[in-house]
Amino acid sequence: MPMTVVVVRDVADRYRGFLASIMPEVAPGVFVSPDLTRGVRERVWTVVSGWWDGWPGGSIVMTWRDDTAPGRLGLALLGLPRRELRELDGALLVRRD
Repeated sequence: MPMTVVVVRDVADRYRGFLASIMPEVAPGVFVSPDLTRGVRERVWTVVSGWWDGWPGGSIVMTWRDDTAPGRLGLALLGLPRRELRELDGALLVRRD
């Protein structure tokens, strides 16, 4: 089970309350879990994404270890320009739309 990190900025209190019920908040807006399963991580993202449709604002970034992704880093974003991880000659690059 890989480490999962969620960073929120300028979001409604309900996001922070929900995340704090699952993961400790180690710094303002930074939630971590060293052993969040894939199923729980996907459910958390489904909940915050669903809320986002009704209460957009601020930003949410979720990252986790993904052995199939470039650099073995999974990335999900809300409220920021879409970003895509790419590997080029062994270096991890971020492509922004």
